[in-house]
Amino acid sequence: MFESHFQVMLKSGTNILYWRTTGILMGSKAAKPVLVKNITIEGVAYTSECFPCKPGTFSNKPGSFNCQMCPRNTYSEKGAKECIKCKEDSHFSEEGSSECMKRPPCTTKDYFQIHTPCDEEGKTQVMYKWIEPKICREDLTDAIRLPPSGEKRNCPPCNPGFFNNGSSSCHPCPPGTFSDGTKECRPCPAGTEPALGFEYKWWNVLPGNMKTSCFNVGNSKCDGMNGWEVAGDHIQSGAGGSDNDYLILNLHIPGFKPPTSMTGATGSELGRITFVFETLCSADCVLYFMVDINRKSTNVVESWGGTKEKQAYTHIIFKNATFTFTWAFQRTNQGQDNRRFINDMVKIYSITTTNAVDGVASSCRACALGSEQSGSSCVPCPPGHYIVKETNQCKECPPDTYLSIHQVYGKEACIPCGPGSKSTQDHSVCYSDCFFYHEKENQSLRYDFSNLSSVGSLMNGPSFTSKGTKYYHFFNISLCGHEGKKMALCTNNITDFTVKEMVGKSDDYTNLVGAFVCQSTIIPSESKGFRAALSSQSIILADTFLGVTVETTLHDINIKEDMFAATPSQIPDVHFFYKSSTVTTSCANGRSTAVKMRCNPNKPGAGVISVPSKCPAGTCDGCTFYFLWESAEACPLCAEHDFHEIEGACKRGFQETLYVWNEPKWCIKGVLLPEKKLSTCETVDFWLKVGAGVGAFTAVLLVALTCYFWKKNQKLEYKYSKLVMTANSKECELPAADSCAIMEGEDNEEEVVYSNKQSLLRKLKSLATKEKEDHFESVQLKTSRSPNI
Repeated sequence: MFESHFQVMLKSGTNILYWRTTGILMGSKAAKPVLVKNITIEGVAYTSECFPCKPGTFSNKPGSFNCQMCPRNTYSEKGAKECIKCKEDSHFSEEGSSECMKRPPCTTKDYFQIHTPCDEEGKTQVMYKWIEPKICREDLTDAIRLPPSGEKRNCPPCNPGFFNNGSSSCHPCPPGTFSDGTKECRPCPAGTEPALGFEYKWWNVLPGNMKTSCFNVGNSKCDGMNGWEVAGDHIQSGAGGSDNDYLILNLHIPGFKPPTSMTGATGSELGRITFVFETLCSADCVLYFMVDINRKSTNVVESWGGTKEKQAYTHIIFKNATFTFTWAFQRTNQGQDNRRFINDMVKIYSITTTNAVDGVASSCRACALGSEQSGSSCVPCPPGHYIVKETNQCKECPPDTYLSIHQVYGKEACIPCGPGSKSTQDHSVCYSDCFFYHEKENQSLRYDFSNLSSVGSLMNGPSFTSKGTKYYHFFNISLCGHEGKKMALCTNNITDFTVKEMVGKSDDYTNLVGAFVCQSTIIPSESKGFRAALSSQSIILADTFLGVTVETTLHDINIKEDMFAATPSQIPDVHFFYKSSTVTTSCANGRSTAVKMRCNPNKPGAGVISVPSKCPAGTCDGCTFYFLWESAEACPLCAEHDFHEIEGACKRGFQETLYVWNEPKWCIKGVLLPEKKLSTCETVDFWLKVGAGVGAFTAVLLVALTCYFWKKNQKLEYKYSKLVMTANSKECELPAADSCAIMEGEDNEEEVVYSNKQSLLRKLKSLATKEKEDHFESVQLKTSRSPNI
């Protein structure tokens, strides 16, 4: 709880003072960042008349500029000069009362118990005390009497890292030693070092680095009271002065540092605080957990309302600074004259911090040894090195693995990076270098998201609170590159100056949130009369990169098919997955983020970022956030399969070949389109003419030969048919021929016709064969001579 005083000089005349704070209702929680305890105005105001003091106040001096409130157990009427005492044995009154009330009978709500420090015998006494101021009566019939005090009980053991050394109090173990709280402090064995921190699980006395107090905005009843009381195995909220008191418990840690073997590590987590608690409430009680860094500002990290079962909460430390952790419990935010919720309480069973400066050790952890001798002291391993179990020597992690921030012992401390990611040179984190490769249908798709590595932003809204206040959700996304540095920045209460000015002028980054993905709530200036827009409630949505893949599921983060509209192209969407290590009440496993990168040639440059239509706030459950980033820069790099060639006509012995992109074009950059190619070729018209000429000549020749042989064949058939007809008409021997030759000038017009329809060649061959065998038939031949010769 950070308390400050502010003073302003007033001018003469009328002055109007405004106190304005903004708390945006997010889900079921509302932040209460400011509590005004007292307002004092000094100076004599002009007045034309005097007014009587109101009931419960008085004025005993003439010329007083205000009336004083009546003390407790007194009262006054209007215009009183003094207060009248109540009958203390039967009546009481609160401060500023106008009447006295009867004292009620005492009940169990009017007392509480405490434990005394352990004595030399190791015993503690249970003591019962009335809640002060006591307003109840023990002498009434139905009254409860105060239970007897002094019951002795065994003291709980010392907390781990402490030992009583035979005395009644516990003392921290000396440096280099450890204890579980029940045994003496012992030095760590060779090859190990103390695991420094604090583990409070036994509550006999309040630890030295813790303190408790009570605070109330409207009264001072609980000033000086203990807000919390130790109770053996837990520490619980105290009685306080009224039900709307803030019961405060503080834990101071001067700083955090990693173990010796991890001194060179550059991981994001430096330490953590974990506490186990439960709340028992019958009203609207709230438990706040707050963190103050370097005693400059206190921020509410988490809060729990109503009854909560026993559970653990962890807060991670990312920087070495002085921390004050605060637990504030309020039974109700409504002012009550009587105590109604005294039994509502919160119990904290254990508080554990790791890697705390000036901490104690409950155990020892393995460390790296110097190379000179096996028993030498621990030495820090270089960044990205783990400790080999067999030799206790440092060895660098394999490529594309990162070193665990919780332990460096054994090769299993090197954790493989996710798909599509690589590790930094010091193996501290895994990140995407903005390049991604994917094989699809025997084609290699290469992506280059370098032009999208700068922070992308999205202003989503507007939305309205239940009281009509307009606000927006502002998202920053650091997609890839920058050697894994978280470039997305979100700020709180940034109005009249820029983020750069704030980073440059101050070394306090409590109002600055750096991550891969972060969110701020923006209240526009016209919403509540601010001179500039108000940025508040900045939260980290992603501080760890998990991997990049075309698959829709990674590490239990699933992008459902109906989350966004389907892509119109065959190019697969690329998905970047992140998570946040911060655990909240509603997100037991922390928040996670998925960014879907989609190729859209119509949206050049940074493109457009959008959220699912059914989840207008970017998330449907408050834990997993989804974004769609459409840009031409999300298209794969052009390759040879993204263009084709077109061959031109052969003109004058030359032919052009052009290269054009496939339409639609779904690629950028990559290979360049080849220049047009000019090559020699044979003219098509010349060969066409030659072919036509040769074809025409061949056709004419074939027609001529066909006609010639057809006519020749007709003549031979005619002559043969004549011979056959003559032989059939006269069956006698043929006379001796004067001559068988055809005389000169005689036209051989006789046609020979074979009766068996054989071909001319076969018929002639058949006649020749018969002649040789002396088998022939007589055929009468015509002669040009006269028959008388």
